[in-house]
Amino acid sequence: MRLAMPITLITVVGTAGWVITTWLRIKNGYPLDGAWGQAVYPKNDQEAVERVRLLSQENAQLRAELGSVKDRLANIEKIVVDDSHRLTAEIEALRGPSN
Repeated sequence: MRLAMPITLITVVGTAGWVITTWLRIKNGYPLDGAWGQAVYPKNDQEAVERVRLLSQENAQLRAELGSVKDRLANIEKIVVDDSHRLTAEIEALRGPSN
């Protein structure tokens, strides 16, 4: 009787841990392993190849967009950091001589 409670507790905790681990792996897209270590998911390699191709395309698009955002930010930084007095003087010089 004394040994039954700890054994039951260990069994329940171990089973719950296995279920939670499997659920997290499925949720986050990690491959599941079979009883002998073979991959159960994804079932075919074509799925993985297609997934990598799509992710590579998205990565290239995001890198291009990031490059354009960096260029725009550099221009904005030039405007903001520019000495306001110098900018005012240049604007006034463009207006022409004052009457």
